[in-house]
Amino acid sequence: MSLILALDFGGTKLAAAVTQVGSREWLRYERRLSPTDSNANTDLEIMRSLIHSLLQGETPAAIGVSFGGPVDFTTGTVRLSHHVPGWENIPLKDLLEEEFGVPANVDNDANVAALGEHRFGAGQGYDSLFYITISTGVGGGWILNGKPWRGAAGMAGEIGHMVVNPAGPVCLCGKRGCVERLASGPYMAQDAKEHLLTESHKFQSKILLTLADNNLNLITGKIISEAAAQGDELAINILQDSAWALGVGIGNVANLINPQRFILGGSVTKAGEIWWDTAQTTADKTALPEIDFEIVPAALGDDAPLWGAVALSESILNV
Repeated sequence: MSLILALDFGGTKLAAAVTQVGSREWLRYERRLSPTDSNANTDLEIMRSLIHSLLQGETPAAIGVSFGGPVDFTTGTVRLSHHVPGWENIPLKDLLEEEFGVPANVDNDANVAALGEHRFGAGQGYDSLFYITISTGVGGGWILNGKPWRGAAGMAGEIGHMVVNPAGPVCLCGKRGCVERLASGPYMAQDAKEHLLTESHKFQSKILLTLADNNLNLITGKIISEAAAQGDELAINILQDSAWALGVGIGNVANLINPQRFILGGSVTKAGEIWWDTAQTTADKTALPEIDFEIVPAALGDDAPLWGAVALSESILNV
């Protein structure tokens, strides 16, 4: 029995799964949250624990890895993580191949998720698609002419750092008004806290505060979504700002590359109708009227990067 080991190093969670070559079901699957003070070493130790629990003494035929940050695909070297310290220039492919004695492929999570959706999910049958993950950060991955397209230096698809509001707040990359700065879950939570700390409240936020037990530090993107669904003004405004930023990005990408389909994944896509409607409407207004495209949710959900890692592994094995 040939096994494939699929790994997903996210900004706030780690996941691993094992499947048989050619199968479309997990044999075993584990997910774990990263500690709040996580670094590259702690993430690697947690992932080792997951791997050994899943393999149960067996050896996989290949390993596929999704990583939440820039990766040099040709060497399998992680350039850095924007959310977890210590990942600068870590040769993850070499580390895994040396430790487990089997070939591995490592790529950026959005690229991998795009591959997963194209092979197994909402992108089946499409020659051109752009997958966007909106979660701890915002990233994108391309499939063009039926194949992954990573750009000249592997940096294609960084829609999260497309500037949509030059006068907007400062992003972690140093620029102002990036899609990620407005659309990602942690930044939505930060914006809600900052608004609630100001003396003059422009929007009512009683529902949001109640859901957070009046503790600003408990506010998350998920709680904002729940509050918006219950009619909280501040939560609705923040969700609309998030979806607007993403919609402008999608519309501009549609104008530039003209893919058939945009596939959206990540935790923020669970925000509900207000978010989806605003993103779709804004994208339609931003794109030229002659350009046709679809915006759909990821069929594989949170497992898109893991199934993409399976596809990466199968490419090693020429399956």
